[in-house]
Amino acid sequence: MPDLLYQLPLWFNLATGAAMLVLGLLKFKPHNWMAISLAVTELLLLIQLVTTIVLVSQGQQAATDTVEFFAYVITALLIPPAAVFWALIERNSRWSTVVLAVAALSIAVMLVRMHQLWTGNFS
Repeated sequence: MPDLLYQLPLWFNLATGAAMLVLGLLKFKPHNWMAISLAVTELLLLIQLVTTIVLVSQGQQAATDTVEFFAYVITALLIPPAAVFWALIERNSRWSTVVLAVAALSIAVMLVRMHQLWTGNFS
C-alpha cells in the first residue's frame, strides 16, 4: 500500500473528525461540509481498495494478514454511508454532528491498523 494512501486519509480524517467533534460538543448542528468530508473519505477508501486489489493481483501481500487487511478496508467503507444516514435521521440534533465526528475518527484508527497489517510495523 503506498504511503500516500495511508497518510492522506489519516490526516484528513483526524482534522475533520476533531473539527466535527468540537462543533458537536459546542451544540452545532451538522453542515453540508461534514457529509462532503465523509464522501471524500469514502472516495479515498475506494481508491485504497482498488489500489490494494491491484497490488495483491500483482503478487504483493500484507506483511501480516491480507484477509484481515481487506476486512478492515471493507468495514471502513461501510462507516461513512452509515454515519451520514444516521446524521440525516437525527439532523436537528447536535449529536448527529458527534456521530459524524466519531465516524471520521474511527476511520482514522482503522487506517492506522490497516497500515500496521500491510507493513508489519506495529511501533
